[in-house]
Amino acid sequence: MKTHFSPKNNPRVIIIQKLYSSFFNEDNNIDFPKHRFKKFIKDIVYGTIERNDLILDELKNKLGNDFVFEKLDKILLTILKAAAYEFMYKPNLSINIIIKEYLNSSNFFLEDSQTKYLNALLDNLGKKLRSENE
Repeated sequence: MKTHFSPKNNPRVIIIQKLYSSFFNEDNNIDFPKHRFKKFIKDIVYGTIERNDLILDELKNKLGNDFVFEKLDKILLTILKAAAYEFMYKPNLSINIIIKEYLNSSNFFLEDSQTKYLNALLDNLGKKLRSENE
């Protein structure tokens, strides 16, 4: 039996929403609703915000030839940043699980064609970031 999470229960959807509002709406007051993964969500959100410059440098370093960051869809960039944080700082989570979770979450925000592009980017990024850190 496959369970379907509503978007508001999906930890990665919450992470994407909180990061997006922080990066693009400059919402400095981030509140976290009661959630069984609240600690994980806060960790990813605050970790990504704190290491934003480092993550951007890594993204440009690893994917720079593939696209122009200024032209990238804001939600896509937000997802890439959060996933990069997890690739870099959550070594106990497998690349495949991180990619799968962000792809599932991206369905709430992106078109199918963008999700396929995101899949390729995450796969490429995950391999490059993890091979370096192992």
